[in-house]
Amino acid sequence: MRDTLKHRGLRNKLAAIVAEKGIADKNVLNAIQTIPRHLFLDSGFEAHAYQDKAFPIGADQTISQPYTVAFQTELLKLKPGKKVLEIGTGSGYQTAVLLHLKAKVYTIERQQELFKKTKLFFSKMGYRPKKVIFGDGYKGLPEEAPFDGIIVTAGAPEVPKALLSQLAIGGRLVIPVGVEEQVMTLYVRQSEQKFEKKELGNFRFVPLLENKN
Repeated sequence: MRDTLKHRGLRNKLAAIVAEKGIADKNVLNAIQTIPRHLFLDSGFEAHAYQDKAFPIGADQTISQPYTVAFQTELLKLKPGKKVLEIGTGSGYQTAVLLHLKAKVYTIERQQELFKKTKLFFSKMGYRPKKVIFGDGYKGLPEEAPFDGIIVTAGAPEVPKALLSQLAIGGRLVIPVGVEEQVMTLYVRQSEQKFEKKELGNFRFVPLLENKN
């Protein structure tokens, strides 16, 4: 698949839809306008790539709705060079948005099929996260902590304590919490022991699974 003028026009329309829904961060909107989302989907879904909808990507996973990607990204309040941990690489679209914002991205995927496919895709497309890891997102990445931002792209029944502990002071964790339906939740670390918590509306995600072994 190529990236054509038609695709770029569709991205402009998508960015306008996302802005109408309340996304105001110009850098996030620019990422939606710039990143060729159709390349992150199987070719059979190309016609749907610039609708504001989630779509299946294999291994019982989905590529998140563009508005949801923009909403979570905006909550991180990223500045260039900030260190971000992404839990759930999936198709890599959210990763690409974070990279567009010049974040240093560490991303973890627990589905081996997706991990292999997306790592290869990053290499082919020239996307360069700091690390792409096959592993358990519940545990975070303690060896690279602390992080300025942590973004979870699957619904968590509870907030993993490991992720809170890996936030830098002033760092922001964006996580959808719940089982059937999730509440988008923001934690801001104010000190070693103190976190500010905000709940920001209902969303639907595939579940965040924990490796039990």
